[in-house]
Amino acid sequence: MPDVTSAPLALILTAALAYLLGSIPFGLVITRALGLGDLRQIGSGNIGATNVLRTGNRPAALATLLLDAGKGGIAVLLARALVGADAAQLAALASFLGHLFPVWLGFRGGKGVATFLGTLLALAWPAGLAACATWAVTAALSRISSLSALVAAALAPVWLILLEQGEMVILATLLAALVWLRHAANIRRLRDGTEPRIGAKKP
Repeated sequence: MPDVTSAPLALILTAALAYLLGSIPFGLVITRALGLGDLRQIGSGNIGATNVLRTGNRPAALATLLLDAGKGGIAVLLARALVGADAAQLAALASFLGHLFPVWLGFRGGKGVATFLGTLLALAWPAGLAACATWAVTAALSRISSLSALVAAALAPVWLILLEQGEMVILATLLAALVWLRHAANIRRLRDGTEPRIGAKKP
């Protein structure tokens, strides 16, 4: 963790604004705007890009992926530029929690994979790229989004250590643990061999 040098008020404001940015449910907004229905009533009911893909609209899924990643990355970059390194890590955590527990949706949000990767790219881009590559390779081999997310999250702290970004390992480990907790149902389906593959429509 970085040394905490920023003023307490600045850190509080950073956390609040990052949370609000992270809590914007882009998947829900996009699917409603395109007339695709209420995403919470489609497929898994999740508000992330994988479930948007189940609507059959790939551009909408891509837009959701980029925006969910972007909100985390932007929160980190702004916090670092305006406040400092300590605020950047706080913004990463707050924006991630905003996605998982958005106030606008009764604190029932997404699983945080895209936002996790976006914050990691902004915090330490080499490790972020390695985590994205981990996701992509696992997805190409397994065609299972949840498995790809779990592997990428689990290896993110390892990439940070290998790429000498150890000051971010504690944060990455915490976020990865939350990703795994949010995927508890997916882990059960993976164990049972019933987890749907990428692009499959879930009834």
